[in-house]
Amino acid sequence: MAFKTYQEALDWIHGTLRLGIKPGLARMEYIMEKLNHPEKANKWVHIAGTNGKGSTLTFIRSSLEEAGYKTGTFTSPYIETFNERISVNGIPVSDQMILDLANRIKPIAEELEKTVYGPPSEFEIITAMMFLCFAEYEPIDIGIIEVGLGGRLDSTNVLTPLISVITTIGMDHMEFLGNSIEQIAGEKAGIIKPGIPVISGVVQKEAQEVIINNAVKNNSNVAWLNKDFFMQNRDDEIIFRTSHGDEIPNITIGLLGIHQLNNAAVAIKVLLYLNTFSSYEINQSAIKQGLKKAFWPGRMELIDVKPFIMLDGAHNPEGVKTFADSIKTYPGHKKIIISILGDKKYQEMIALLKTIPDTEILLTTFDYPRAMSANEVIQMGLIEGISTNPNWKQALDDIKEIKNDTKFFVTGSLYFISEVRKYLLTSHN
Repeated sequence: MAFKTYQEALDWIHGTLRLGIKPGLARMEYIMEKLNHPEKANKWVHIAGTNGKGSTLTFIRSSLEEAGYKTGTFTSPYIETFNERISVNGIPVSDQMILDLANRIKPIAEELEKTVYGPPSEFEIITAMMFLCFAEYEPIDIGIIEVGLGGRLDSTNVLTPLISVITTIGMDHMEFLGNSIEQIAGEKAGIIKPGIPVISGVVQKEAQEVIINNAVKNNSNVAWLNKDFFMQNRDDEIIFRTSHGDEIPNITIGLLGIHQLNNAAVAIKVLLYLNTFSSYEINQSAIKQGLKKAFWPGRMELIDVKPFIMLDGAHNPEGVKTFADSIKTYPGHKKIIISILGDKKYQEMIALLKTIPDTEILLTTFDYPRAMSANEVIQMGLIEGISTNPNWKQALDDIKEIKNDTKFFVTGSLYFISEVRKYLLTSHN
């Protein structure tokens, strides 16, 4: 039976979430074969990394659009609507498109369920929908694809890109990727393909060694942040430089946060590669305009100025460290409202937040399968000596009653940020 409505299609897609995460490429290869290999229909940039994938993708996409290219993107999780996971020039595909794509994939998924591979996961279904969309429904000039989890066994890894990107390596999703930086780096480096160049923003020596070893096996060259290309901030002027003497001066970056300098540097290096070695023409003007206009919801996003409310999806220790470093630059008293998923290193994350001067921390939770329970939030508050309120909406509503110049930062899980953003944009306007 075909789906008749968008909601039916969405319910089916989300219903497969109960199957959990199923690493491995056999199911994706089966679906791609049945669809006549849509993953081979386009040119791709493939991005893996613990943090920074979405921001780096946004910088690249925005610049390619400025250069006149129709750019498809695949991202997760979504902040505003499910459809934004599959977007063209930053615009999510339509409900009708999701319905049409789901109806194409469903019979293949049912067929797959009867095989030794078992049924596809939610992410595999969405990935297949994306490849099909860009191959048959929305032809694009280039696609920028964000890895869902890890790299080596991720659903997206059936593609062969023009260039592979590894933004950062950190301790996250360890139940799937391993318990050491080296193991996690090995999974991320799994996106490296024979002869395909790699751009890397990874800084840890032990992770770099793993990536180098993988690149050597694949006869791939790696360009490294802070070795082969740099972003310099001198006298309030941001300048991009390469070790070959290329330079882009007077850069303005549309995304806030000091970490975005590194993400922008990685993005520029990707764009310069596409410009030099592929059939794309992306001049300095397009790059600069793209960086300036870049917008990515829920990443150091200023929602209001009176009171000051900023959202940032810092959902693992590396993300929280970057978040803490960024907000230390904001003067005055700060209050952080945070919700951390129960399977994350929440004690380490709270410890990092405690290093920020003149800052209160309030721990909360929200309705999500992996979120902390109300009791866990209260217990953690007692252990850590921080405020708690399991009712996040009430915690946000209390902001309106505060008359001083406190700056409010809401952070934690991107799923939480998505809920908060919707609530603030509807209730506070």
